[in-house]
Amino acid sequence: MSKRVLVVEDQEDNMRIMNDMLSSADYEVIKAVTGHEGVAMAESHIPDLILMDVMLPGLDGYEATRRIKENAALRHIPIIAVTSYALDGEESRAEEAGCDAYFSKPVSPRALLAKIREYIG
Repeated sequence: MSKRVLVVEDQEDNMRIMNDMLSSADYEVIKAVTGHEGVAMAESHIPDLILMDVMLPGLDGYEATRRIKENAALRHIPIIAVTSYALDGEESRAEEAGCDAYFSKPVSPRALLAKIREYIG
């Protein structure tokens, strides 16, 4: 049975890249395009790992991460922030929100897959 990864990403091109990368590595991909949808999908599908964009419409990725980590049934899920919003201090903000790792775009697929494998194999 393949591991399930929730990708929360509002940019269609980035979503396609993530989907192709994860699918080719035999992960099951669940998709959400807003922070609210990401929280709801995490609650309903209990993924093995979440890739969270930071800049999302409505509820941003940091707040979505906080809400997921506040839920006792979900707090064990590793969340990797993946963002083009790579200013000084963003990695610290991601960690404070509850993210387990941080990648700035453009992401090296090899490095991201290696990090995912560290968490879920």
